[in-house]
Amino acid sequence: MSSKQAIPSAGRPLTPGAVALMLMLCLSWGFNQIAVKLALPDIPPMLQATIRSSGALIVLFLIARLRGVKMFERDGTLGAGLLAGVIFGVEFVLIYRGLLLTSASRAVVFLYTAPFFVAFGSYVFLGERLRASQWGGLALCFAGVALAIGVPQADVDGRVLLGDLLVIAGGALWAATTLLVKATALLKAPAEKGLGYQVALSVPILGFAAWVSGETLIRVPGPLALSLMVYQAVWVVGLTFLIWFALVKTYSASKLSAFTFITPLFGVVASYFIMHDTLTPVFGAAALLVIAGLYLVNRPGPVVPLPTDPLLTVTKT
Repeated sequence: MSSKQAIPSAGRPLTPGAVALMLMLCLSWGFNQIAVKLALPDIPPMLQATIRSSGALIVLFLIARLRGVKMFERDGTLGAGLLAGVIFGVEFVLIYRGLLLTSASRAVVFLYTAPFFVAFGSYVFLGERLRASQWGGLALCFAGVALAIGVPQADVDGRVLLGDLLVIAGGALWAATTLLVKATALLKAPAEKGLGYQVALSVPILGFAAWVSGETLIRVPGPLALSLMVYQAVWVVGLTFLIWFALVKTYSASKLSAFTFITPLFGVVASYFIMHDTLTPVFGAAALLVIAGLYLVNRPGPVVPLPTDPLLTVTKT
């Protein structure tokens, strides 16, 4: 598939339905951060991720069965699917390891460098060219997230900086899986199968990381922890990730990724209602920055065709 053929999806505006779905996804993912934190006293982080992927895999197989999707049919996606699965698993290992070294607030901000990686990768590999105003919108979104979470912490040491770098690497891998879907045969594969590769391969990777980290269950998880794990496995990974995968196949990767900047803002609001954290006027200003940035990224404009160049050709396996 050539870069010219990739342009229609790059210029396709998000429909009201797609915007509504993205808002629902961001709300779900924002609360997921609270769910992980509330379950930590009973279930360590890597074990949570392992259990989450294991449960989500069952959900995916059930959905595929109901929809008649053939998960093991040969369709040329094996290579790309295996690579996506490895990236998906390592992504969460890096993020959770980074969280042990840096603060949660810094980690959230640095994780949301992912849309910038997506925008750059979309330009290089997919033929999606963002206007200057759209790049400015991405910058406004990131500034809003940084302001909402509150990054100050000028006196950081090498340990914290290493954690920051691990989280940024996790954000880059998140972007890589998005781009891989758009640039390979996974684009034509059913969403269940594409996500199935990622979830299935992440189970042994995360399980091994939990074992290396020495994580164990020190007690039988309580009802709250178990219900939160069901939320993570069934809803977050099994269903919202599936919806995200389907949206990525249809719309501009850059524009969709820009919406994920809303996720940490929802997380802050959820912390206010559930964990009684404080909301300040600064958060209101941060929300306005994100909204303004999203408007700039998604504002309709002319699609600039890229010049014909064999180096810009995206090969589909």
